Amino acid sequence: MSSILSYDVTAISAAPPNVVWRLLVDARTWPLWSPVDALVTERSSGLDPDGRDPVGAVRAFRTGPVVTGERLTGLIEEKQLTYEDAFNWAIRDYRATVDLRPTGNGGTVIHWHGTYTARWGLRPLMNRVMRQVMQREADGLALYAGEQSGLSS
Repeated sequence: MSSILSYDVTAISAAPPNVVWRLLVDARTWPLWSPVDALVTERSSGLDPDGRDPVGAVRAFRTGPVVTGERLTGLIEEKQLTYEDAFNWAIRDYRATVDLRPTGNGGTVIHWHGTYTARWGLRPLMNRVMRQVMQREADGLALYAGEQSGLSS
């Protein structure tokens, strides 16, 4: 049995890719649309003050009492964001990709997928939790982007 776990989720937003992208790349917006409670600036590094976080930026997010960090590893404007774990108590070797693809009616398909290994004893829990959390992130991004565009998702 492989020790690598994965998730693969999709959501569709009524908003165009440029709106979805702007929210995705700006760590300051994540608490507005995702399950994370706050951006922890004192544990983050390289954040762009204008909300265009660059490759190499570490974005630390607090969810409940837990703070985890992700390092941006790739950006293809309005198409793809990739990141890896910078620090995370429960998982390691985490790599994720968010692909954005325009729909035929001006919206955006958000495809969020990743792989990771879980700490011993947490594998069944993390397998379930990661899928649920990442689907909530994708759905929240889709809905919020649609609202920001004055469109419903």
